[in-house]
Amino acid sequence: MLKMVRRWTCLEWRNEEESSVNCIFILSIKEELPDRYQVWVKLAKNLPTLVEEGQFREEAEQLPELSIDELQGYKEQRLAHLALSVITMGYVWQDRNVLPRNIAVPFWNLSEKLGLPPIMVYADCVLANWKKKDPLGSMTYDNMDTLFAFPGGDCSKGFFLVSLLVEKAAASAMKVIPDIFEAVKKKNSESLKESLQSVASSVYEAYKTFQLVHVYLFSLFCFSWKNCSLLPKGLIYEGVSEIPKEFAGGSAAQSSIMQCFDALLGIQHTTENDEKSAKYLEEMRNYMPSPHKIFLEAVASHSSVRDFVSSSDDIQLKKAYNECVKALVHIRNYHLQVVNKYIISPSSKQDSEKGQKSSDDEVKGTGGTNLLIFLRSVRDTTKRALLEES
Repeated sequence: MLKMVRRWTCLEWRNEEESSVNCIFILSIKEELPDRYQVWVKLAKNLPTLVEEGQFREEAEQLPELSIDELQGYKEQRLAHLALSVITMGYVWQDRNVLPRNIAVPFWNLSEKLGLPPIMVYADCVLANWKKKDPLGSMTYDNMDTLFAFPGGDCSKGFFLVSLLVEKAAASAMKVIPDIFEAVKKKNSESLKESLQSVASSVYEAYKTFQLVHVYLFSLFCFSWKNCSLLPKGLIYEGVSEIPKEFAGGSAAQSSIMQCFDALLGIQHTTENDEKSAKYLEEMRNYMPSPHKIFLEAVASHSSVRDFVSSSDDIQLKKAYNECVKALVHIRNYHLQVVNKYIISPSSKQDSEKGQKSSDDEVKGTGGTNLLIFLRSVRDTTKRALLEES
């Protein structure tokens, strides 16, 4: 199992020709598909203009129904999944509860092949939906753009790219996971302390990066047809099933890297009064690319870091562990602040203007959860993972 984790964490750093991104979860893909599939890319790229002009639905319905058999390689398949997910979101949120078969059939088949659901997931809109303006330049916000834009312009662009940069900032911690497991195995407290300090530093860097998101508004264009009042029974995928299907939309809960930190540190999100948050996070692993899910399961099955640290008499080791947990608490606290400012407050204001009463706890996230309840629960269970240092 340790060999599997080491192989995964070394993969991207070894292959610089393949990707300049030092993260096993972020995917660098090209902007073009083989000629016959370029109609998907073209329509997805024109989505904002066509939606504004009221022509997107008509253009989508005129797409040919294509077999996915000629898509070659993982990156082509992921680009196609991203493009079809953009088209699907654009079509559905123009008051449609049936996705036409020319979109539904290839999207469903491709999703099954990739082990992803047929909806826009975090791995699409964040991990794969980016490019450098200057290919030789650094991976910074000013040198980046999304492959596919959404209604809202810089608002949605900012949300997706900042989320990506958070992933990148936290990525260096992945390199020390094998060292952490090796230190626990050999009961080497000094080595473990050093590696945990590296993890804490990476998570704090991710927290600082996350604070860029306050500049941008959240886009509700990426949403869910699970626990959704607008599509209470789900979405019908024409040519696939006459029974509506429910899927959660792209959500930060689908971030492999954040769940990886929980698994590594042994943070449990189940409490005596609440099992929903832990079950939801477990469910969200099914919305990750299969290799990410396998990696997480490997880390979770191997990790005994918390047990080792808690049984140690080394106060400095416990402090190093707690710094990792505190960094995650900072991120989750800030996430709550962003949600309150950009989702809860505007939603409450709109309801008030309409003369409607609403509860903040009823506001749904992009994954279909009761947003504040879920985020508070995860934040609080993270806090409870702190160890006594005396």
